Amino acid sequence: MKKKLSFGWVISITGGINGFVSNGPTFFASSTIFRAIEDEFGWSRTLVSGVASFGRFGGALFGPFEGWLIDKFGVGKMVFLGFIIAGFGLILFSIIKSPMQYYISFFLISLGFSIGGFTPSITAVNSWMINKKATAMSIVIGGSTLGGLSAPLLVWGMGNMGWRPTMLIFGLITLILGPITAVILNKKPPKSKNLPTENLLKILPKDFTTKEALKNSSFWTLSASHMLVNASLAAIMAHIYLYLTDPNGHNISPEIASTILPIMAIFSLVFQVIGGILGDISNKRLLASLFISIQGVSVLILTLSSGFNSIILFAIIWGIGYGGRTPLIHAMRGEYFGRKHFATITGFSSMGVGISMMTTPILVGRYYDVYKSYDNAFIIVSILCFVSSILILFARNPNKKIKKIF
Repeated sequence: MKKKLSFGWVISITGGINGFVSNGPTFFASSTIFRAIEDEFGWSRTLVSGVASFGRFGGALFGPFEGWLIDKFGVGKMVFLGFIIAGFGLILFSIIKSPMQYYISFFLISLGFSIGGFTPSITAVNSWMINKKATAMSIVIGGSTLGGLSAPLLVWGMGNMGWRPTMLIFGLITLILGPITAVILNKKPPKSKNLPTENLLKILPKDFTTKEALKNSSFWTLSASHMLVNASLAAIMAHIYLYLTDPNGHNISPEIASTILPIMAIFSLVFQVIGGILGDISNKRLLASLFISIQGVSVLILTLSSGFNSIILFAIIWGIGYGGRTPLIHAMRGEYFGRKHFATITGFSSMGVGISMMTTPILVGRYYDVYKSYDNAFIIVSILCFVSSILILFARNPNKKIKKIF
């Protein structure tokens, strides 16, 4: 029995590895790739960064369907399928010559990693972990965040080999890791009646159906809060490297700029674990509101301050805010709506999040093309963080009836 329980942590770690691959170079370090594309083709900032928006279209449009597929066919099959699509998308990306090829290949990458990346991983963890749910989810999210550590590696690879061979290698790695992670994540958790005696008195949330969740106000409040705070995430991840290296931005060297993303990633990872642990012992809703506000403050620091020290301060504060709030939001969703239909419910919630992350990068890019500045655009997304921090306070746990396992 103890081995079955401990395997939940193996699932969490595997989900973290999945997250590193599916959210690293093509999301958390994506702005380094955008710089290479802009330098080679001379395309506008709107066109170059707009691919991040276009890539989110798959998740926004197919989110509920992806969730249903996970609930219907299982985590393993979706991880395998998703990584195959993303792997071939990366290989296609390495040979692009036109904007259409650029957008199509990035769409395939994003669709594949959407199908096989975060949602199936977090679904597997939610199924396995009754206790320590927020902590376990923080491991998956932490792996995704560590993708920011790939930025210096990408800059080195693109500088020494070129961005095309670098993306080709990443595509091959994706095709290799997909089947491996799929096999591990596909393992089913033990039935509730077989849980170890140490869990006998633990409270399980009600398993809401998708229809019940969609009728619940907490679902919409939590989803709206998540949508607003992720607008800043999409804007920063798509444009941070460009903003740091632009002559009319912070104007630092590409090599130094590539070290900022790892600082953001490291502090995010630390506070994802801290946020997860705190969420397991205290009020997740209040903690999430606090960390979301901190994330908003970090964007203001980046925008309104100057000098390298202010950039470092931004990276640290961003890591604290983003890292702390992320596992709490996902743990709240699992705690509020249960395990049975978690993937489908998450898929519906991801529609709003996907639309937010789809529109923000292209709007920010367009603002830059017109005004040659990011400042006001970043101030707006920081304000959205503060609105999100207030909104999430109204997302109360809908479970009125609880049941115990005897």
